[in-house]
Amino acid sequence: MQEKNLISEKVAEIWRDVLGAPDGDSSATFFELKGQSISAVRIAARIEDELGIEVDVGLLFEDPDLDSFTHEVLSAAKSIA
Repeated sequence: MQEKNLISEKVAEIWRDVLGAPDGDSSATFFELKGQSISAVRIAARIEDELGIEVDVGLLFEDPDLDSFTHEVLSAAKSIA
């Protein structure tokens, strides 16, 4: 459970940093935050670099809100554990 929380917090931190999203607001989607393909690549690369979890850039287009995207990252983390 603690690892899940750490991953979720780190994903949110990366999301906010790359997209300029305000703290505590997870309702705005990738597109509402003006996310573009380069932003998606940056988010995916940082998740892989900082957490060691490889995520498909396309997930940001399929699950564009932070909560859904985080769920997908956690699922990817389980598959490599």
